[in-house]
Amino acid sequence: MINFKRADHIHICVPHEKLEEARLFYTRVIGLQPITRPDVFSSDGYWFKVADIEMHIGVEDSLPRSIRHTAFEVSNIAAARKHLVSNGVEIVEEPLIPGRERFAFIDPFGNRMELLQFL
Repeated sequence: MINFKRADHIHICVPHEKLEEARLFYTRVIGLQPITRPDVFSSDGYWFKVADIEMHIGVEDSLPRSIRHTAFEVSNIAAARKHLVSNGVEIVEEPLIPGRERFAFIDPFGNRMELLQFL
């Protein structure tokens, strides 16, 4: 048996030529705080703080769009949607699940991220 304590980080990928654009998107549009990435990796990337976990961006050739995603709970889903729409970010409606309001967005690099608020 594995005794899990918490999620530590998520990792998303972007094409190498879009890495700097991804850093700007996740800091300026999404508002994530960059953190120091250890200088021990053979490939480029960035790390960010997201609530009590980390999000890592690495480089990989583009992949086809997928339903793979990460979901983040937010405190104001309507404000999050409005902010993303005002920044031209693609919104994807999700099926209704009782007790939560949610939607996904597609970042400019094809990564799907779900935002949800429990009602």
